Amino acid sequence: MYRRLGNIHWGPLLAALALCAIGLATVSSASAVGGTDYLPRQALWIGIGLIAMLIVFQVDYHTWIELAPVFYAASIAMLIAVLMVGRQVGGARSWLGIGSLGGQPSEFAKLATALMLVRYLNQVRRPALDLRHLLGASVIAAVPVVLVMLENDLGSAAMFGPMVLAMLAVGGLRLRHIACGMMILALLGAGYWAVGARGHQVQRIASFLQPDKDPLGAGYQVRQSKIAVGSGQWMGRGYGQGTQSQLRFLPERHTDFVAAVLAEEWGFLGVLTMLGLYAVFVASTARVAARSRDRAGILLLAGLLGLFAFHVLYNTGMVVGLVPITGIPLPFLSYGGSFMLVNFLITGLVLNVDDRRYVNR
Repeated sequence: MYRRLGNIHWGPLLAALALCAIGLATVSSASAVGGTDYLPRQALWIGIGLIAMLIVFQVDYHTWIELAPVFYAASIAMLIAVLMVGRQVGGARSWLGIGSLGGQPSEFAKLATALMLVRYLNQVRRPALDLRHLLGASVIAAVPVVLVMLENDLGSAAMFGPMVLAMLAVGGLRLRHIACGMMILALLGAGYWAVGARGHQVQRIASFLQPDKDPLGAGYQVRQSKIAVGSGQWMGRGYGQGTQSQLRFLPERHTDFVAAVLAEEWGFLGVLTMLGLYAVFVASTARVAARSRDRAGILLLAGLLGLFAFHVLYNTGMVVGLVPITGIPLPFLSYGGSFMLVNFLITGLVLNVDDRRYVNR
């Protein structure tokens, strides 16, 4: 046991724990003024996530890949259940639960889809993927994506893209396939915008293109977020001293806009620390992938890395108005049970691949 622990690259776990500590403090500061301190709940989910991470770590990741059809089918069933009996939050019917207990099946669907794609692509023994393999992978990814889009959760559906692209790139994607794929996605996106986009989605895009057109309506969130980020300056206003969060001007301050609260309270140095920890997690995971001894491990980590990194990029871009606002949380910082659990499952799989690099030669 001690030998195994000594061989593991601890970068991802240490970065995750540090981010969780920052997240606990920031969530507590952001939510305390609302009458409900989410610190105990967030701490509970972190504890559950650590237990789940240890379970995932103990079982060889090849076993999890072999069980991928079971996880994939279960995630599809949950997404269908959401369409039938799910709860609507923020314009999207994406929550499944009973009473105050619930979660977003789309978060688990991302991980299940990654495992299913690894199982499928690992069987390809060619240097480059052909059209048949691309179609097969596309179908695997398209089923949960379409279901998530039917929930009106376009942001979560978009998060599948970087994950799938990273795995296909590692699996042997050709440049002409990338060009064709981009054209197809552009056409599908235009078609969805023309006939399928919901009112709140159109409103968010419009507020992104013209943020000052409706500053008290659709553009309110990003406007208040920019004020919070800018007012932090270099050193911040101090813990619990941010006007945007403490006076409740900033919506969704303990979830999607937790980075804005951090920026207001700790300034540029606080944001730099946060981004540095994310860089450690990403770089450490990339190093684990580079020294993995089999194709399955590399494919798995490539997909998980694409998923994790894009969440960070999109959320941080969202709080400063560089991308449209969607319900994309920040890994390990934003309040949320299912998302926190999935992030720790990802960490467990990263450590799992690294631990078994000497076994799978």
